[in-house]
Amino acid sequence: QVQLVESGGGLVQPGGSLRLSCTASGSIFNFYMAWYRQAPGKSREPIAHITSGGDTRYINSVKGRFAVSRDNAKNTVFLQMNSLNPEDTAVYYCNTLSQTLPWGQGTQVTVAS
Repeated sequence: QVQLVESGGGLVQPGGSLRLSCTASGSIFNFYMAWYRQAPGKSREPIAHITSGGDTRYINSVKGRFAVSRDNAKNTVFLQMNSLNPEDTAVYYCNTLSQTLPWGQGTQVTVAS
């Protein structure tokens, strides 16, 4: 079964940027892939997804600041995050839009001064 590994998180000041990566152990080119996040005390929520053809969708709170992309040759999905604010602090995960793959460990993003 395909395994997912997220990376690229860290501590960043408000207004800063991070680029997250999600690398799969197998081919994901047919999947709609999504990024999710789980803030402290909250449920995990989808925030962005990219179709197999490259179309993207975002929740309102990240629209215009985040950009999802994919490199099918490398079985990798990216999340470019700009203009980060403390409300973006969360553990970030990737999965298919239908959440069909085992969850990875996620990558912690902390936005604080």
